[in-house]
Amino acid sequence: MAEVLGTIFTKANIGFMMQGLLMTLVIAAATIALSLFFGTAVAMIRHFCIGRMVWLSWLAGAYIEFFRCTPNILWILWIRFTMQGDPTVKAIFACTLFTTAVVAEIVRGGLNGIPKGQFEGAASQGFSFWQTLRYIVLPQTFKSIVPALLSQVITIIKDTSFLKAVDIAEFMRNSSIVMGQLRTPAQIITLYGFIALCYFVICFSLSCTVRYYQKRTKIA
Repeated sequence: MAEVLGTIFTKANIGFMMQGLLMTLVIAAATIALSLFFGTAVAMIRHFCIGRMVWLSWLAGAYIEFFRCTPNILWILWIRFTMQGDPTVKAIFACTLFTTAVVAEIVRGGLNGIPKGQFEGAASQGFSFWQTLRYIVLPQTFKSIVPALLSQVITIIKDTSFLKAVDIAEFMRNSSIVMGQLRTPAQIITLYGFIALCYFVICFSLSCTVRYYQKRTKIA
């Protein structure tokens, strides 16, 4: 067993895989931040654009349904081979394009749960529409959708493994290169176990953090 571990977990291999893990986290963090911003904007357009602006709501709805009903890997491949630019930037763009649609639907669900009386009460206190959104509606919305957003964050982290298909130096791609040096089933199984453990530790830690936050929120 020691020989198996010594063959896999050399200083060079660990460093190479950790570089990939760092790239995974960078891409996931950028995707999460961008998707949360644009997803909130798309959700607000779909939820609040009525009357003469209803066509914007239809466009937002079409965007959400189109990307939610197509696989993420499709957009990763399409953007990688049809657009010019830095591969990592294109990877973030592809993931954001897909994830924004999912986040938008999550945020819209949270907006649907806010009573209309919140707007009426805010208006009676002199709040404008945008002030009501900023100080009253959106804080309540995000508080209610924390579990759903966490689930999507975990999905994003795992979905970065798709970027191996377009040769982005993320964790799965670098780990696969290390795996190409191995010869025995025991070595390969051990490395797969290490990859699974890394993903589990990151995602489970996020899950525990949000559970702790929810408990603190209930207590408060």
